[in-house]
Amino acid sequence: MRLWSLHPVYLDGKGLTALWREGLLAQKVLSGNTRGYRSHPQLDRFKRQADPLAAIGAYLREVQREASRRGYRFDASKILSGGKAQRIGVTAGQLSYELAHLKIKLKTRDKEACQRVAALDMPQAHPLFEAVDGGVEPWEAVKEE
Repeated sequence: MRLWSLHPVYLDGKGLTALWREGLLAQKVLSGNTRGYRSHPQLDRFKRQADPLAAIGAYLREVQREASRRGYRFDASKILSGGKAQRIGVTAGQLSYELAHLKIKLKTRDKEACQRVAALDMPQAHPLFEAVDGGVEPWEAVKEE
C-alpha cells in the first residue's frame, strides 16, 4: 500500500488509479471493515487524527479532484466521510524520498510523466499534508534504489 504524500498531480494515470484503489482500501481498514492491513505503517498518520475517516476522506477527495481534472470518473460517492480534517505534517525528507521513488517508477512506466517531474527538487505535498522539517518518516519502508 502506498498512500503518497506527494500531490496527486505528479502521478501518471496508472499511479493515480492505484492511489484511488489503495486509498479506498485504507478507508475500509480505518472504518473497521477488513481484517487485513490493519497494522500497515502508512495508516499510522491517519489513525493518529481525531477523526481518521475525515482525514482519509479529505485525502481521497483530492485524489478524486485530480482524476476529474484529467477526465477520469472516480466515484466520489465511495468516500465515506465529508468531515473536516486537520492538516497532517509530513517531513521534507519524506517528500524528497517519495519523489525519488516516483521518478524511478515513471522511468519505466511513463516517459512523459517522468519528464514532467525530472527537474523537481522539492515537490508540493498532497493538500492534506503540510511539509515540516525532517528526514524520511519512521513508518516508511526505505528501499535502496
